[in-house]
Amino acid sequence: MLLLRSLAFNLCFYVATALIAIGGLPAFVSRQGVIRVAQFWGRTVLWLLRVVGGTRVEFRGLHNIPPGPLLVAAKHQSALETLALTIPFDDFAYVLKRELMWTPIVGWYFARGGMVPIDRAKGSKVMAAMNASAKAAIGQGRQLIIFPEGTRRPAGAPPAYKQGASHLYTALNVPCLPVALNTGLYWRRRGFRRMPGTTVIEFLPVIPPGLPRIQFLNTVQERIETASTALLAEGRADLARQGHPVAVPVGGAEPSPDGSGTL
Repeated sequence: MLLLRSLAFNLCFYVATALIAIGGLPAFVSRQGVIRVAQFWGRTVLWLLRVVGGTRVEFRGLHNIPPGPLLVAAKHQSALETLALTIPFDDFAYVLKRELMWTPIVGWYFARGGMVPIDRAKGSKVMAAMNASAKAAIGQGRQLIIFPEGTRRPAGAPPAYKQGASHLYTALNVPCLPVALNTGLYWRRRGFRRMPGTTVIEFLPVIPPGLPRIQFLNTVQERIETASTALLAEGRADLARQGHPVAVPVGGAEPSPDGSGTL
């Protein structure tokens, strides 16, 4: 049953994504139009995930989201949060690698939606270029979303925070909203199966602007990791109740539904 539901969801996901991407092209008349298409896509995928895959996404701490321009620093375990985080923010902009801008159709949406690309080929100049684009987005009152670890990490992997979020925090002088989650238990970064249950994305209390850069980096990592560890324990218990025990191994290996911690 799990494999069949996962197969059905994946098929629905790709069909819905293609239809929305093509059908949403008229929205290119404005940035806000593109943002609304992305939010519709996110809501559609979360609905399919619940109805077809049996996985519900719970948002916690929505009251912690302040109005106005904001830096959002989120844990990154799967593609799920990339979709889900389009929903709570009315004018979001992702910090993403420049290569994604070259993806057919999807890259057009990124460009027209005013995302903030990072050109890693620029070496030491990458931070200056990122800060300039980020300041432009914040100047428009937007919510800038960054994954401080830079890439998806398996659920339970040791933290690997980079300097990008702290540079943006210092340069932008806006509050930072940390985001914890356990999505990697339900939508593995390289897995086919979509585990049934309730995955949680939790918005934590904001970190006000003005902290020294190193203090900020330590604070945001401690808050996200502490909350994410608690959510992992909650998610493992949720899956175990349904007969899908998942081990979260030390060292960064992928979690396994049979408890072995191996692929």
